[in-house]
Amino acid sequence: MAASGAGDAPASSVPRFERRLGRRDLTAVGHVRAELRALLAHWGAPGRADTAELLTSELVTNALVHTDGAAVVKATLTGGAEAWAKGRLRVEVRDFVARHPALRVPGARTGGRDDGTDDIEQTATSGRGLLLVHSLADGWGVHPHGVGKSVWFELDAQEP
Repeated sequence: MAASGAGDAPASSVPRFERRLGRRDLTAVGHVRAELRALLAHWGAPGRADTAELLTSELVTNALVHTDGAAVVKATLTGGAEAWAKGRLRVEVRDFVARHPALRVPGARTGGRDDGTDDIEQTATSGRGLLLVHSLADGWGVHPHGVGKSVWFELDAQEP
């Protein structure tokens, strides 16, 4: 589904886009970022769209890298006529693997092992995407489906 913007869209339409992503197609991350940037061109306080773009990139990348399958990303603005100034953005990335993602917290023990692997995991250069989502989103979670799950986040147009 193509993005619908504020310009000539009917008042009753909800600004949104949906995109299906191919199996392990990491080039799709850039395309999703561009579509989201277009959708949010006139949305929210300065920096909110940038935050949304970062968090969306993290969720899309996680779905494509950690599930070895396809995914579907949806972005929707709610709030009616006020959506561009006061609305809430919801981004969902659905994959088809039931395993839930794990939030890695720096400094937390990952398994109580004494073989040094806890230290290695804490200094890893990847695996912190959900920590960004947890820290920057106004809300986030995981919703199970019959096959797979959706990982989602929400951002208000204005910072709380």
